[in-house]
Amino acid sequence: MKLLEVLNPKSIALKMDINSKDELLIKMVELAELSGKLLNKEDVLKEIIKREKIMSTGIGKGIALPHAKTNSVEDIVGAFVTLNNSIEFDSLDGSKVDVAFMIIGKENNVGNHLRTLSKISRLLNNDNFRHQIKTTNNPNDIISIITNFENDMI
Repeated sequence: MKLLEVLNPKSIALKMDINSKDELLIKMVELAELSGKLLNKEDVLKEIIKREKIMSTGIGKGIALPHAKTNSVEDIVGAFVTLNNSIEFDSLDGSKVDVAFMIIGKENNVGNHLRTLSKISRLLNNDNFRHQIKTTNNPNDIISIITNFENDMI
């Protein structure tokens, strides 16, 4: 599955002013809702928060990868955000977060969910990729950057 099947351009927000982890999670679910794939926004948010309480999805290097599985989505869906300011996220390496990519998958499609998370993690661990996404101001450029790096991964 290509990431652009998961990430709708409407679900991308760049250089946002967010002050907390909870505010970021709420905003990202709202962005994911713009894809038209959410069946129940409140349930999706509840599942994201529940997953986050198990263990932080702040994976290090200023990156958060919040995710959950629920039947409150039609299909796997994502949201992408960059922040003007770094926020506390209880990251595994203790660093603050300024880039977040959220994935919400269907409960009955765990394999696809895990493959998508793995692909996003590989992209976000690439220094050049992170630099490019942090310096752009245009959501369409994010789509191009993801497409170019994803094609190079094949």
